[in-house]
Amino acid sequence: MRLRNGTVLTAVVLCSVVSVSWYAAFSAQKGDVVDIYQREFLALRDRLHAAEQENLKRSKELNLVLDEIKRAIAEKQTLKDFNRTWSHLSDETKLKLWNITVSKNVLQLPSIFHHLPHLLAREDSFQPSVYLGQRRTGVSVVMGVPTVKREVHSYLIDTLNSLIYELSPEEKQDCVIVVLIAETDLPYVNSVAENLKSLFPNEIQSGLLEVIAPSVNYYPDFSHLKETFGDPKERVRWRTKQNLDYCFLMMYAQLKGTYYVQLEDDIVVRPNYLSTMKNFALQQPSEEWMILEFSQLGFIGKMFKSLDLSLIVEFILMFYKDKPIDWLLDHVLWVKVCNPEKDAKHCDRQKANLRIRFKPSLFQHVGTHSSLAGKIQKLKDKDFGKHALHKGHSNPPAEVTSSLKTYQHFTLEKAYLGEDFFWAFTPVAGDFIRFRFFTPVKVDRFFFRSGNIEHPGDKLFNTTVEVLPFDTELSWKETLLDGKDKTPKYQRTEDGYIRIAFFVNGIAEGVVDPMFGPLEVVRLSTLSDSPVWVILSEIFIKKAET
Repeated sequence: MRLRNGTVLTAVVLCSVVSVSWYAAFSAQKGDVVDIYQREFLALRDRLHAAEQENLKRSKELNLVLDEIKRAIAEKQTLKDFNRTWSHLSDETKLKLWNITVSKNVLQLPSIFHHLPHLLAREDSFQPSVYLGQRRTGVSVVMGVPTVKREVHSYLIDTLNSLIYELSPEEKQDCVIVVLIAETDLPYVNSVAENLKSLFPNEIQSGLLEVIAPSVNYYPDFSHLKETFGDPKERVRWRTKQNLDYCFLMMYAQLKGTYYVQLEDDIVVRPNYLSTMKNFALQQPSEEWMILEFSQLGFIGKMFKSLDLSLIVEFILMFYKDKPIDWLLDHVLWVKVCNPEKDAKHCDRQKANLRIRFKPSLFQHVGTHSSLAGKIQKLKDKDFGKHALHKGHSNPPAEVTSSLKTYQHFTLEKAYLGEDFFWAFTPVAGDFIRFRFFTPVKVDRFFFRSGNIEHPGDKLFNTTVEVLPFDTELSWKETLLDGKDKTPKYQRTEDGYIRIAFFVNGIAEGVVDPMFGPLEVVRLSTLSDSPVWVILSEIFIKKAET
């Protein structure tokens, strides 16, 4: 009995020990779980606090953005009010406000706004309103040609034809001709630009020719100019605007090339004019020169180093309302080298080191009707020499005939032989000029020029170049059809000629397809009535090399 009771006691004790151990283990495990949950809760609370702080930060930033938007809207309205008020302020008041707001420095350099304060509220004042070209840079010579609306006749196309024709292929890669349409009448500006684009597409595409126009905001109000030197108000306005036109061109051109040459839109040029100017500039014994003159007239053919253009523009802008451009240029030279204590002869000798004249002149003024309304301009450069009214070539022997009525002794025979130009009365539709070779000739290329320096308007209009192959049927079959779709490459006339070119700006030029073989005839055919007489000043039919 004792043993049994002892066993029971032992069992009870053992059970108690096991229970205590299990409870202790359970309590310990429960404590660990509680600690884990507590740690996770604290971490979650920290993350929530961080998210609240980040959200508060983003909210503040968003409020700042909203405030900026509201301020911008308010400022936009304020800017409109400011511009409305600004337009009624005098130039002097504008400049004072600009000086106050632009800088807190005691010393301040003058800027273009000091001379043209009306530009202050216009961000686009220096951006061309029209642009055609490839923005070519790094050339030797940039030529600036300002042009304006003329009441009677425009010489611009003839001027560009003369400039471009006298350039070699290499020279065309080393220069830029910049035409500035110096008008604010946008329909007129766009019409001139489109006309140049259609007449000189290759030159614009290659980068040789660029066309720009100033912003309508570039020019100031010309109604309050002072009349000086006895000039009437209209002439003062004309010369003032002209000064600003020159400045715009110079500012545009100064980073494009080594030299800048100022031209006009009513000139003709001598052959090799570009290489002559470059060589003359490079041959100067000193780099101190400021102006090289290639014409004695006005502001035609004046070459500057591009590095000097900033100085020249700033000087012109200081006095653009006071004197014409040629007087201002002379003053620049006077300021640089003349001694007030010396006499005028000494001053002229000093200026001659900066202003160097080249003879004979490379440019001739041909315009009669000035851009100033009512002014007849008959100035001619005597150093240019006699005008070359025609250019002769050696052409294949041929019988020459024309339906046109010849004027005086200016016959087609003399023109074909290179002795003179051909001059005839007004052509009508169906008129022709024909060159029939004595023996069939294989022609490489051709060039025909109508009009000349003295009569630039006497051109061939709506006129074609046509050829008649000796072996008509064979040449026609082999060359007329081009491609799988058999689209005609050339047009054929009713009498069997093949039309290969048209006159553009009074000039027709091109290469003859060698598949035509020897030619029997080359013919110029007028398709419609012309408004003027016609001059054929250059005829060149080049035989192919055998």
